[in-house]
This record gives sequence, structure tokens and C-alpha cells, in this order.
Amino acid sequence: MISEEQFQKEIDQIISNAIREDVGDGDHSSLACIPETATGKAKLLVKDNGIIAGVDFAKQVFAYVDKNLQVETLINDGETVKHGDIVFYVTGSSQSILKAERLVLNAMQRMSAIATKTNFFVKLLEGTNTKILDTRKTTPGLRAAEKWAVKIGGGENHRFALYDMIMLKDNHIDFAGGVTKAIEKTKEYLKETGRDLKIIVEARNLDEIKEILKTDGVYRILIDNFNYEDTKTAVALIGDKCLTESSGGINEDTIREYAECGVNYISSGALTHSVYNMDLSLKAV
Repeated sequence: MISEEQFQKEIDQIISNAIREDVGDGDHSSLACIPETATGKAKLLVKDNGIIAGVDFAKQVFAYVDKNLQVETLINDGETVKHGDIVFYVTGSSQSILKAERLVLNAMQRMSAIATKTNFFVKLLEGTNTKILDTRKTTPGLRAAEKWAVKIGGGENHRFALYDMIMLKDNHIDFAGGVTKAIEKTKEYLKETGRDLKIIVEARNLDEIKEILKTDGVYRILIDNFNYEDTKTAVALIGDKCLTESSGGINEDTIREYAECGVNYISSGALTHSVYNMDLSLKAV
């Protein structure tokens, strides 16, 4: 993953771009009927059950819109919520609260859904040594917020993007002329460019597992679309030479059995691409 500083820059860009997109040259609905000097208070109301996420993100949004807005937090990121709970109160300029409202809700609804689904998967893995990973299958422009939500839900982040880790998948391998050539060319590239990036290599079958193991320098092997028995065999072959990751259509019904095959990680795009937003509202008090 990227540094905390770079991650914060990504969050800052999400907020600034979202406000630009939503507010434009002004919230004319509020400007038309609410005095500039009017102040008010609103509450973040939960109308669903799950894991709340995006509270700290919301605070950053309020501060970006108006540094004088005050937030009183009652429930923090990662805590369980139920229908009727109040997560926080925000007090200050009524116009500012309304300007921030939609971005706060859009982000928190999606982040909470991701955190809730991630936490569900984490609980399915309890008692094993396997951790759940996210993927790059995120909403364009919202990756930092969605990966933040995975962490809040108890999951782990995979690489952030194409630039912070090498991941040789099937197309890379085929275009490069095979597994060994892809790995060797990658190691040469990293040496020539002076980059220190971890290398993950995808294996489509046990023969590719064996071929990868002939080469040093691989950080993790992605055991992709294997059945249970072949996954167990792959884990045994790999041993402690490098880390292991299973992926490929793994869901809530199969995740436990894949974990029991002994893999270190299971990656799931469903954490971010297949969620239903948590129902939240920002209501004037």
C-alpha cells in the first residue's frame, strides 16, 4: 500500500473533486431561502444495521466546507450500529451543513456497506490464519475511501494501484512469453529503474506453481480459480518460500473452506463492487 501521506492526498482529492462536482458555483437552493447568518444542528441517523464507516471522512468534509462546523461524535468508525442510532451531531452554519450533506451521506452509506460486508467475511475466517484482502475493483475516483472502509471493517488492503506493487497476471504472463520470462523481465526492470516493489505472480495451474518456485524474488503467489484439493496441493508445494493468496469467485459459502486449505490471504472484489449502501440520513434537529 501507499504511504499515509499519499493516502491522505487521495482523500483530499476525493473531497475537493466531489464538492466541485456537487456544489459548482453555489448551493442555490440554500442560498435562495436560508439567511447566510443562520445556524443549525443536524444528526446523522442510522436506518439500518451493520458497521459504521466514514465518520472521520465526514469530519474532513465538514472541515473542508466550513472550518467552523463542530462535530460531536457519539459512535466511531468500526463500531456496530442499529436502526435508530445517532452517529454524530454537526452544528454551525445551516448553509454549510447543507452544502456538505450529500457528500457525507454518499460516502458514509457506501463506506459503511463495505465495512459491514468486510466484517462479515472477517468473522467467517475466525479461527483460521487467513486474512481477507480487497482488490482494485473499486468505484473510479473513490478508491481511497473504499479501501479505508475495508480496513475499518477488519480487512486488509491489497496494492493500492498499478504503481505500488508488481502483479503478474495471466495476460502479463502470456504477453511476456511465459511465467519464467515474465518474472525475469520484471526483476531486470526493477533493477534498471531502481524500484523496490514486491512481486506477486498469478498461477493458473499446479505446473505454473512449480515453475514460479524455480525463481527467487516472488513475494506472493496468487492461486487463481483452483479447487480445494489443488489449493491444498499448491500450499504444500509453496511451503514457506513465499506467501499465498487465493482468488476467483470465492464467496461466503466457500471462503471458509479455502481458508482451511492454508492460504495466507483470500482476495475478494465483492467487498467493494457488490454492496448495497447502508441507509443513513442527515436530519435537522
